[in-house]
Amino acid sequence: MPIATVNPANGETLRTYEAMGEEEIERRLRLAEATFRTYRTTGFDERARLLRQAADLLEKDQQDLGRLITTEMGKPVKQARAEVAKCAKAMRWYADHAAGLLADEEPADADVRDSGASRVRVRYRPLGPVLAVMPWNFPLWQVIRFAAPALMAGNVGLLKHASNVPQTALYLEDLFHRAGFPEGCFQTLLIGSAAVDDILRDERVKAATLTGSEPAGRAVASTAGEMIKKTVLELGGSDPFVVMPSADLDRAAEVAVNARVQNTGQSCIAAKRFIVHADVYDAFAERFVAGMRALKVGDPLDEDTEVGPLSSEQGRDDVEELVDDAVRAGAEVLCGGERPDGPGWYYPPTVLAGINREMRIHREEAFGPVATLYRAADLDEAVLIANDTPFGLSSNVWTRDDADVDRFVRDLEAGSVYVNGMTASHPAFPFGGVKRSGYGRELSGHGIREFCNITTVWHGA
Repeated sequence: MPIATVNPANGETLRTYEAMGEEEIERRLRLAEATFRTYRTTGFDERARLLRQAADLLEKDQQDLGRLITTEMGKPVKQARAEVAKCAKAMRWYADHAAGLLADEEPADADVRDSGASRVRVRYRPLGPVLAVMPWNFPLWQVIRFAAPALMAGNVGLLKHASNVPQTALYLEDLFHRAGFPEGCFQTLLIGSAAVDDILRDERVKAATLTGSEPAGRAVASTAGEMIKKTVLELGGSDPFVVMPSADLDRAAEVAVNARVQNTGQSCIAAKRFIVHADVYDAFAERFVAGMRALKVGDPLDEDTEVGPLSSEQGRDDVEELVDDAVRAGAEVLCGGERPDGPGWYYPPTVLAGINREMRIHREEAFGPVATLYRAADLDEAVLIANDTPFGLSSNVWTRDDADVDRFVRDLEAGSVYVNGMTASHPAFPFGGVKRSGYGRELSGHGIREFCNITTVWHGA
C-alpha cells in the first residue's frame, strides 16, 4: 500500500511519500536508543511539564488538525475535533497521575519480615524504545493513548502509523518536538508493513504495541514471541448491544444509532450486533431503524454530516461484500444495503435482520455503518448470542433489572461491560479485550505499567 493521503470523499490523491530506507531507519533506531539512556533519568515533574506543553499545542492546532484528519481518513470533522480534544485531556491526565501510578510500593511489614529483609520496595522502571503499530481509524487518539503513558514512564516511542494517514503521523513527531521533548523521544517511521518485522527483531526495540487487524496482530505477536519481547494487542471487535424488557427503549435506540455509526462505523468498540429480547424486539427495531434512516450522510467537512465516507475503497468493498453475502443467505435489509452512486467511498447506514451462523457477518467484524439485529427469547439466549463471536472487546447492556446486570457482568466474554450507556474509552479506566480482540491493557494505571520493568528491591536486615 503506498504511503499517501487520499481523500476518501472523492478519491483524490493529495500527497505521496517515499518510504524510509534502511539507513534512515538505522539512524532513528540509534537515536531512540541513545535518547532513552538519558530520558529515562528525567523526573516525573519534567516529563509532565513537557507533556502538558504538548497538550497545549494540540489544542491550539485543533481546527487545522481536525480538518487534516478528516481529509486523510474521512471522519466527520466535528468528530475529528473531538478526537483532538480527547487526546489533550488524556495527556494532561497522565501528566497529573503518572507519578502516583508508578510510585514505589511497599509490601506489608509482615511479609517483609518473613522474607528476612529490613525493607522491600517494588519499583517501576522503563523498558526502552517501544514500537507502536497504529491504525487509521482514530489516527491521533490511538497513538496518544500509547504515547502519553509511555513517555511519562520514561520510555521512548517509535511510531509505524497506517500508510493512509502519513500527514497525521508526521504531525505527531513534530508535536512532541515542538513541546520540547528531547530529540528521539518520539519518532515517526514512514515505512510499509513489510519493514515492521525487522524493526521488531532489532535488539534496541524492547517491546511493541499494536492496534489493528487480527492478521497484523498475529504477525507482531509471533515475531515478538520468538524474540521474547512484551506486546500489547488491541484487535478487532464485534460488540454486542443487548436490550432487555426493562430498558428505556427510546434512550436505548437513540444511543444504539450513535454506538453503531460513530466514526462511520469504523471503530473496534462500536456496537455491531444488536441482541434484543423478543418482548421488545419489534418496538426497539422500529425506533432503531428510523434513527439509522434519519442520519445525514455526506461531505465529512460539512458541520452537519453524521456519516462520512469509509476510509478506503477496499474498506467500502469489504463492508459491501459482508452485506451481499448475508442477503444471499436470507438476511432481510431493513434499511440501506446499496452502494450510492457518485464519487467517494460512501456506504449507507444499514440494518440487517434474520442473521444466522452461516453468514460471514455473524462471524466477522463489519467495519462500517452496518448493524445486525438478533431476536433473543430470554436472557440465557441473549448471553449465548452475545458470546457467539471470536471477539471480546466490549459490550453494552440495557436493563433496569439488577439481576440482569449481575448475570451479564458475570457471563459476558468481554473486556468491558457498559450498562445503560455507550462504550467509550477514558484515560482513567483500563481498555482492552479477550479472545481474538487481543491481550494486555491500555490506559489507566494498568496501561502505564504494561511497558515497565516491575523490579523488586530487597534490603537485607
